[in-house]
Amino acid sequence: MRKFFIPTLILVGLILFGIYAKEPNRKETQSMTPKHTASPTDAKIYFAGGCFWGMERLFQCIDGVTDTECGYANGNPEIIPDYKKVCSGDTGYRETVLVTYDPEKVTLEQLLTAFFYVIDPTTEKRQGPDIGDQYQTGIYYTNETDQKVIDTFVSQEKQKYRKFAVEIEPLDSYYAAEDYHQDYLIENPQGYCHIPQHSFEKINDIVHAAAPTVSYQKPDQETLLRKLTPLQYDVTQNGATEYAFTGAYWNFDEKGIYVDITTGEPLFSSLDKFPSNCGWPSFSASIDETHIKLQEDHSHGMDRIEVKSNAGDAHLGHVFYGEPESPNGVRYCINSASLSFIPYEKMQEKGYGAWLYLFDTP
Repeated sequence: MRKFFIPTLILVGLILFGIYAKEPNRKETQSMTPKHTASPTDAKIYFAGGCFWGMERLFQCIDGVTDTECGYANGNPEIIPDYKKVCSGDTGYRETVLVTYDPEKVTLEQLLTAFFYVIDPTTEKRQGPDIGDQYQTGIYYTNETDQKVIDTFVSQEKQKYRKFAVEIEPLDSYYAAEDYHQDYLIENPQGYCHIPQHSFEKINDIVHAAAPTVSYQKPDQETLLRKLTPLQYDVTQNGATEYAFTGAYWNFDEKGIYVDITTGEPLFSSLDKFPSNCGWPSFSASIDETHIKLQEDHSHGMDRIEVKSNAGDAHLGHVFYGEPESPNGVRYCINSASLSFIPYEKMQEKGYGAWLYLFDTP
């Protein structure tokens, strides 16, 4: 028996060393291997929304989120947390997701919209069937700029409920969770999740709908005269019509969006543009009905429906129905002189990133 004793001790020692070597450093707060391509200009925010498996998966689905990490936040400073300790319910730590995002592609307000879309903000220390101190909802920030955005957003959310139980606090501490918690629902697609699957599928629609509202203002007369060519001014301000087959966009099919040349308000997408023999740019739909307005036009002895931009009140053209060339029978017949084209590649740069989702392939 003696000759096997020393090798056995050595083997046990190697196994224990291997386990210790693999144990992650709980004091490390930096992200593990990035899931996407993060940038030094990316921003970070911390969300506690019940079980961090589902909350992490939610944010992984959002366009503009560059990295996510499960962890434990804002607990007892005398305790170095791990999953077993946190599940005991007396450490004060919340199951939290560190969300790293590109603020040029998604805003903090949009991430807050996603967060409140899936949580119950009225319950304390519980989300779905998960009950415990670690499941308390919370938003934890690291700078005053984020705090102001969060406070403004949350003040509006509070008006919707009689009771509001979400913690809004500065980040005091954060520890990365164990490796097996990271990307859990990617590695285990059928694993437990308190968030319904359909929420993941539609979350980008929810986020895009919450894109910041831009206020488009009509320039004063002096600015319009300086900014526009005589033809552009005559069309947009006097309701003139350019000659057929002469406009820059009548036979133009590049990918992008068309905006009001006077205000920059988004009007039409290349996805809705179709070839037409009329000689003017033709669209089967507007990019957003709130950006155009229709009114009766009885000029020139005809009964037509005029199309104008909503903010700029600029004349764009007319809309016709029952058109055989149109895929849906609708033809917005628009003057090129009233439009400015923003190529797809420049939409983000020019401030139209919120409309990029239109071109996402289902």
